[in-house]
Amino acid sequence: MEKASKEMLREFVNSQHFTSTTEIMNSMKELFSDVLQQVMEAEPEEKLGYENSKRMTENAESGHVKNYRNGYSKKTVKTQLGEVDIKVPRD
Repeated sequence: MEKASKEMLREFVNSQHFTSTTEIMNSMKELFSDVLQQVMEAEPEEKLGYENSKRMTENAESGHVKNYRNGYSKKTVKTQLGEVDIKVPRD
């Protein structure tokens, strides 16, 4: 996995105009939440083999079983940065 460049992080920090450590921690929590959400979105695409809003019908040749993406369920994850709300994709 590729690390975020220092330049990109510096640009982000400068654009936020932080005035306290609380603001920095809240921003880090939001960033972590966004990253976690992206991971949760990518997993079904990888597992099911198709993107959101697409349906897969049963296909004996390829071995695909009929499956549908079916919305989200809300979860709260406890992290070192505090509680983070995420949407877990359902299939």
